[in-house]
Amino acid sequence: MALDPNIIGALAPVAVVGVIGWVVTTWLRVKHGYPLENSWGKPMLPAKNNEMVERIKLLAQENAQLRAEGGSVKDRLQVLERIATDPGKRLASEIDALSTKALN
Repeated sequence: MALDPNIIGALAPVAVVGVIGWVVTTWLRVKHGYPLENSWGKPMLPAKNNEMVERIKLLAQENAQLRAEGGSVKDRLQVLERIATDPGKRLASEIDALSTKALN
């Protein structure tokens, strides 16, 4: 018994939509932090080991350092933008005010 080509043609779009739906569902689960499941419905969680925990700690420390550095760079950039866009007379008067304040 051979399959009718019309039946195969009618079922092909259903199969494609099913596969696309599975891919999108899996992507959404991963994106929002839900665990993936195996064919029996049990969650597939990565195994934790000491090396992974230490690596996460190091990455968290590096992230904190980079955020602090980024904040200081942002502050410096604001000062440079202010210097570049302020009128010359006002900037000169502010510098003179700071120099006289430092002398007193």
